[in-house]
Amino acid sequence: MTEPGLALQKAMVGALAGDSSIQTLVGSPARIYDDAPRNTAFPYVTIGASTIADWDTSTERGHEHAFMFHIWSRHGGYKEGRAIIGAIESVLHNATLTLEDHALINLRFEFGDVFRDGDGETVHAVMRYRAVTEPLP
Repeated sequence: MTEPGLALQKAMVGALAGDSSIQTLVGSPARIYDDAPRNTAFPYVTIGASTIADWDTSTERGHEHAFMFHIWSRHGGYKEGRAIIGAIESVLHNATLTLEDHALINLRFEFGDVFRDGDGETVHAVMRYRAVTEPLP
């Protein structure tokens, strides 16, 4: 059985990579990475930290996930980072995704934060999602 966090990551990245509005903003194929290659063209998205916690009920096994995305831009100002946050939210918030070996009960956008990175030229945005999954019988 696939680990539920990995199943969720694959489904979210697949949904984002296949969306034309995401491709318009971060390239086609979409520059969404678990580990970005050196010298990756801006803008791009990386998968950030995630946590998984028990969400069992008295009758069902389940997991609660907190999942982060990082957006990286050098297009001057915050506009591009905010546009990418908006596009990601449009694709993922309350999305119905098919996960390997698991059912997605809900997927919700929790927050986004956009700020200037320490190098002074890169805009860095962070988004967090909360999801609940259950294993398929």
